[in-house]
Amino acid sequence: MRLSDFEAMVRRIADEVPSDFMQGIAEVAVSSRAVPHPERHEIYTLGECIPLPAADAASVEGIQSRIVLYHGSFAALARLQEGFDWREEAWETLTHEVRHHLEWRARAPDLEAFDRAVEQNFARQDGEPFDPLFYLDGEPAGRDAFRVEDDVFIDRLVSEPPSAATVQWHGRSYRIEVPAAVTLPAFLTLNGVADGPPGELVLVLRRKPGLRDLLRQPAPSQASVSAVEVYFSRDSTDFSNL
Repeated sequence: MRLSDFEAMVRRIADEVPSDFMQGIAEVAVSSRAVPHPERHEIYTLGECIPLPAADAASVEGIQSRIVLYHGSFAALARLQEGFDWREEAWETLTHEVRHHLEWRARAPDLEAFDRAVEQNFARQDGEPFDPLFYLDGEPAGRDAFRVEDDVFIDRLVSEPPSAATVQWHGRSYRIEVPAAVTLPAFLTLNGVADGPPGELVLVLRRKPGLRDLLRQPAPSQASVSAVEVYFSRDSTDFSNL
């Protein structure tokens, strides 16, 4: 999509956002720049919410922001991803940055914590060191479950690594064998689950945090395991991980 067409589309999309959400946003602009991630290949910053100096920043009304969408980043991803939907991605990016603005006005750090969780999940997927509690800043996805973009993490407190575990998902119960070599905290990616999330379904086994965790946080272990269905009920009232 040409820059001029992208600018026109962004203007139309911005007009679709309810005006109450746009209060304090001084401008929605388009930049021709591409903003690649400094370390991770094929990841680009699509948009940014930039705080602006204000005379009365101590009040909610004084918090002003400028939102920028980067046409170059969209173009780079369009070349990498077949079927790239410019409008859908622009809408998701714009509304994400509007949420940033609203979080700042509410003095709430939730969205910044979620962005950090996304970054830590990238590190996990790439086999790099990561914060083993990052997923707790994800979006609630049921009882003891958290969603970070396409991945869902089921949080389970244990005293020691069990030999086996049972997980409920969409009315089905699955049994998994826990590899003997895993150490806590353990991130177990479940294979064979019906109607799983778009990304990975991960069972996280961890100890209840204690004083020693403040002094030394052990490195997490990861493994991929098979989930074997042991029970299914269409009338199940267990909505723990929907």
